[in-house]
Amino acid sequence: METVATIPVSLTENAIQEVKRLINEEGFDTTTKLRIGVKGGGCSGMTYVLGFDIPQADDEEYTIEDITYIMNKSHGLFLFGMQVDWQGGLNSRGFTFTNPNASKTCGCGTSFAV
Repeated sequence: METVATIPVSLTENAIQEVKRLINEEGFDTTTKLRIGVKGGGCSGMTYVLGFDIPQADDEEYTIEDITYIMNKSHGLFLFGMQVDWQGGLNSRGFTFTNPNASKTCGCGTSFAV
């Protein structure tokens, strides 16, 4: 695993607070780290991955305000410059993604094409 100085994906203050809340939940698996990535699928071709996972050999590690996140090295091409936010409102609740690399996105907000 490699730690890199440039942060490819940023988290808003709201996202940071929500991730910290999740990490501090009782029973949280401390062997996992926040994973940010992509996988094939979704209505536009690719889907964002955001969750807790065990680090793999081909991951890079980044730290923002005491939160360490991991990302597969090859995913940087699709995610560089992306911002993750947390919306806590009644009508819109959950993590949102603003990706400058997406040529089109889907109404669901979690699917994109490059």
